[in-house]
Amino acid sequence: MAPQAPSSDTNTTSAHTRTVVNRERAKRRREMARTLRTARSHIGLRDPDSSTFEQERLHLFADTRISSTFAVPLLALVIAAIASLWIHPALVGCWFVGTLCMHILTVATCRSYERASSTRRAKRPWLRRFALGDLLYGCSWAAFFLLPRHTEVSDGFLVFQFAAMLIVVAMNTMQSATLPRALLAGTLPVSLTLTATFLQHPEPMQFTLAAMALGSQGFFLILGNQLLKNANTMLEYRAEKDHLIAELETANAMSDESRRRAEEANLAKSRFLATMSHELRTPLNAILGFSEVMKDEILGTMQNPTYKSYAADIHSSGSHLLNLINEILDLSRVEAGRYELHEGFLDLPDLAEDCMAMMQIRAKSKNIELIETHDVDIGRVWADERALRQVILNLMSNAIKFTPVDGRVEVRMESTSHGGIRISVSDNGPGIPETELPVVLQAFGQGSVAIQSAEPGTGLGLSIVQALVAMHGGTFKLTSKVRQGTNASFTLPASRLSSEAPALFDAVPAFDEEDARRTA
Repeated sequence: MAPQAPSSDTNTTSAHTRTVVNRERAKRRREMARTLRTARSHIGLRDPDSSTFEQERLHLFADTRISSTFAVPLLALVIAAIASLWIHPALVGCWFVGTLCMHILTVATCRSYERASSTRRAKRPWLRRFALGDLLYGCSWAAFFLLPRHTEVSDGFLVFQFAAMLIVVAMNTMQSATLPRALLAGTLPVSLTLTATFLQHPEPMQFTLAAMALGSQGFFLILGNQLLKNANTMLEYRAEKDHLIAELETANAMSDESRRRAEEANLAKSRFLATMSHELRTPLNAILGFSEVMKDEILGTMQNPTYKSYAADIHSSGSHLLNLINEILDLSRVEAGRYELHEGFLDLPDLAEDCMAMMQIRAKSKNIELIETHDVDIGRVWADERALRQVILNLMSNAIKFTPVDGRVEVRMESTSHGGIRISVSDNGPGIPETELPVVLQAFGQGSVAIQSAEPGTGLGLSIVQALVAMHGGTFKLTSKVRQGTNASFTLPASRLSSEAPALFDAVPAFDEEDARRTA
């Protein structure tokens, strides 16, 4: 039965989902750009009279007025109750009702502003409305000082009037500081009316209170200006904070987009490697097999020696290409976190001897002396044998590759001061300049010596070594001196040694012959 093709509904659903996600991302980018432009336009503008923060200052004014909805009528009620000692209660009651109406009108205007949309706030002249409302509100308080008295004027009444004026002007200053026009409209009628009332009676006490009323008005205007500056400073800091938040949001969006692209690229790379590794290895195995048959003349002697050398070159090139593919796949698995360690106890000296035996043929071709030394008290190590074998072979291969004829390569194992173990491979080759060490440690990085000598290599050996050592919890170090040699070493922690990790022994189940027979 032929496999069914993917349904069109699935493709339509996935396409719709991608469209919705792209629209959401575009909408988010537009909102961030709008916020960023607004925040940037606010930064650096410190003129209190400018309209930079007009909307914000209108909001502060309205919010302050609304928060004092019940406090102001209570103050007016207290002043009316005290004033009834000198003024007829009916007149005081009428004044209280009128002032309460003005207060309610002002609060209602502020609530209307808070409920309005941003478009309506921009179109309607709210600043003019607030200033007019404060003027009516200030005139209602000024009318209090014009109420006729039914008793003679006493010093106590004058002091009461002056104290009431100070409280009202201070209250209006605190409420209207963010709008200079409203501040003047709400305080000047009160102070000027009281001053004119005092000046109607040419007595020293009243002249003094009139002068103090004018002076207090000037003081509160200065205080209001300072409060305005503080409000603008606070709004500037808020704009800078919004700017920083917008910048962080932009950076976060760019980071998410970069991460998404990196994940897509990594997925594409993984798919490519998974596909190409099979597509390349299959013909490579055939090339290696047939070229080895021709090179070794298994099916008969080749009459032309040139063809035999060609077969050897084909086999050598195929082996190099196969090693390159294997190294790329190993590094890709390590980077993707899919390289699994099959750990167990192993003997490092025996492992080093096996690696030296494997590299002996290459060393003899250049008459290089291989030396292996180790401490007698080195115990077994809990590690992945295949991974450590690859690490040692890579380091020895690099050392032999760049060591001149009649050179020397030494593999040394020794204990560290912290109880760990260090394995180093040193040679007396040309060395690596100090400036090229970071390049050599990178993937596909090669030094000038490798480029000049045209030694075959991919530049992935040290990258794989670093990754495998890090997976064992160890550290890798590369030191070199020009014309003296190179030393590559890696250190395994003390927890990897059998004498320092009893828990690892406990984790290994003991061999039970009875269980083995039962399983068989």
